[in-house]
Amino acid sequence: MKKPALAAAAFAALVLPTIASAGGPIERACLRSDRQAANVATCNCIQQVADMTLPSGDQRRAAKFFANPDEAQDVRFSSRSSDTAFWKRYKSFGEAAQAYCGG
Repeated sequence: MKKPALAAAAFAALVLPTIASAGGPIERACLRSDRQAANVATCNCIQQVADMTLPSGDQRRAAKFFANPDEAQDVRFSSRSSDTAFWKRYKSFGEAAQAYCGG
């Protein structure tokens, strides 16, 4: 495991259990998705990581990717600086969620 991912996992292990999620946009989109790993525990975990790493506007934008993965690719390959900045934050969130939530 890479050092940043390990640090994120350690931080998440200490902080996440104390954060109560109120069913944010990522969690709701995750639960509505047809992904095999989508269950209450996993989706809640991902939302908790989102609460720690993404502002609310980014969470709403990222939640749309569950229903429309092509939108994620459009953002990823966009030349707009705002999309590039968002993608960097989103990628960091994804790495932290994978490290902590295991999936």
